[in-house]
Amino acid sequence: MDIQNTQSQMRKGVLEFCILSIIRKGEAYPSDIVESMKAANLHILEGTLYPLLTRLKNAGLLTYRWVESNSGPPRKYFVMTDKGLEFYHELEVTWKELADAVEAITKSNHQQEIPSDNQ
Repeated sequence: MDIQNTQSQMRKGVLEFCILSIIRKGEAYPSDIVESMKAANLHILEGTLYPLLTRLKNAGLLTYRWVESNSGPPRKYFVMTDKGLEFYHELEVTWKELADAVEAITKSNHQQEIPSDNQ
């Protein structure tokens, strides 16, 4: 079994929640999102981020505004919509339930040994 593939799949499962968490704090430019993720040791490439932001925008969870730049083309800043905020809160509840369940299972595995079929 390939641990890197498993780790990648686990990260992908929380990617949307993490991105929405960053945007929920205020307007975000995609490179700022990449830097925030990197600072948390959850690396994402812009080639992965842009399609995800587009999908979230098309779902009505995000909107954006163009801001003129002194050093290049205008920048697209993303912000969460009311629908996005509601969706985020649902994800937050789901994440807490899932994290608590995983913690309960993994903690109990360290406290007792699971009997094998040979006993």
